Amino acid sequence: MKPELVDLAEQEFLMVDGRGDPDGPVYAEAVAALYKPAYALRFALKRAGVDRKVAPLEGRWWSDDLADFAVGGDRSRWTWTMMIGLPAEAAELEVPLAGGVRRERFAEGLSAQALHVGPYATEPETLDVLHAFITEQGYAIDGEHHEIYLSDPRRTKPERLKTILRYPVRRA
Repeated sequence: MKPELVDLAEQEFLMVDGRGDPDGPVYAEAVAALYKPAYALRFALKRAGVDRKVAPLEGRWWSDDLADFAVGGDRSRWTWTMMIGLPAEAAELEVPLAGGVRRERFAEGLSAQALHVGPYATEPETLDVLHAFITEQGYAIDGEHHEIYLSDPRRTKPERLKTILRYPVRRA
């Protein structure tokens, strides 16, 4: 997908924050804690006659030192917020939250995004195209790197993974 500008409305999410390597146990435990209430809400909605799938996992990523994101960088210093969007019908439903999971409304607003197809390790190629698009359109990045995981890496070959790469933007 060629880069595009999108204007994203506020939405409610389940969120969990953390720091560390996304291949490490802290990350795995945080994501597992996020899915538990997401599925509880899905099944509560289904009992109420509303059939919705659990939304894709999303992640916002940052570090105090951008060199941590370079090849060979220190992934233990990555900071992240992992998120799962909730449908509007879930607004009044309550489920227990544990493991640092919270419900929060989030509006990214005007953003630039592109679809990356392939392994996560080759994302820099798509990011270069996205960064150039942002500049060419007269914008500047105005927030954290955001990824939306459209494929399950446990069930998809790396070369077929689909990930939306996104940045909130503002006029430069």
